[in-house]
Amino acid sequence: MKFAARISALLLIGALGGCATSTTPNDPLEGFNRAMFSFNDTVDTVALKPAAEAYRFALPQFVQTGISNFFGNIGDLWSAVNQLLQGRGEAGVTSLMRVAVNTTFGLGGVLDVSTEARLVKQKSDFGQTLGKWGVGSGPYVVLPLFGPSTLRDTVALPADFYGDPWSYKQPVRWRNVGSVVRIIDKRAQLLDASNLLEDVALDKYDFIRDAYLQSRQAQIDSSKDEHDHGTKEEVIKP
Repeated sequence: MKFAARISALLLIGALGGCATSTTPNDPLEGFNRAMFSFNDTVDTVALKPAAEAYRFALPQFVQTGISNFFGNIGDLWSAVNQLLQGRGEAGVTSLMRVAVNTTFGLGGVLDVSTEARLVKQKSDFGQTLGKWGVGSGPYVVLPLFGPSTLRDTVALPADFYGDPWSYKQPVRWRNVGSVVRIIDKRAQLLDASNLLEDVALDKYDFIRDAYLQSRQAQIDSSKDEHDHGTKEEVIKP
């Protein structure tokens, strides 16, 4: 895949370019990563953040919520597939039920009826599935435009793209418009958090790296704990 090839080339260039030695064991490409972080931060400052602020200002809150719900409903399908691949049958069935309920009774997913019905949303992706299967995270990587990742999550990205139902939307122009709206909506949801981070006198790179790695590990650990707990319950049943 062209995307995977480009990412591999970027990583190779960064490694051969004499990246600064990192004191953090899981961040051996820190020099390359900081350069990509700076690039992404510039793109965000110049384009994404202003677009997100305009989006929040122009659209009523209920419209923003509807957009988030719509794309979240689509994402639940791929989450369900990954949860089933992880052996988390209950979570996978719950995600499928969320899609069925929200699509049928929530105006195609614009309304999140499932949450009101106590069907808890649980996001899962293929990187998490690989982690559940025992694949190590590998070094921390900052991808251009995509942001924080690990080698494992980078390898998983093509599967996540192919598993996203919106990637098959026709005609292509509507797919592209929807993809842009989806990105801006996600950025708008992070405006308050990013503003708070900018006000704190910390190294933003270190903070985001550590938060990402801890969050990803917690997601994988929780999926393992859920599976192990379910397995133990099945064993002790008469």
